[in-house]
Amino acid sequence: MTWLRQNWHRLAIILIMLYAFGDNPYSYYQFLRWATAICSFYLAFTAYNSNRIGWTWIFTIIGILFNPIAPFYMSRDSWQFYNLSVAVIYFISIFKLK
Repeated sequence: MTWLRQNWHRLAIILIMLYAFGDNPYSYYQFLRWATAICSFYLAFTAYNSNRIGWTWIFTIIGILFNPIAPFYMSRDSWQFYNLSVAVIYFISIFKLK
């Protein structure tokens, strides 16, 4: 149970990213941006405090890419690639970034 409590936000982002492959309203993708940016910047901060500089950069870049304030506009295919990539990165981080 402790494992789930420590990683619930990562699992949520993974599910959000995978659900984004469906046909969703625009508001869902706005929610995806906010949730991913907040979680990514939080993980970048915790990685920095753990002196994990590589993970700090990875999550900072993800946070910038998904930021809702100054969004990047790309095609659906591009976003699907990034969504899948972020889901994989978050999955790997569950085991590599403690």
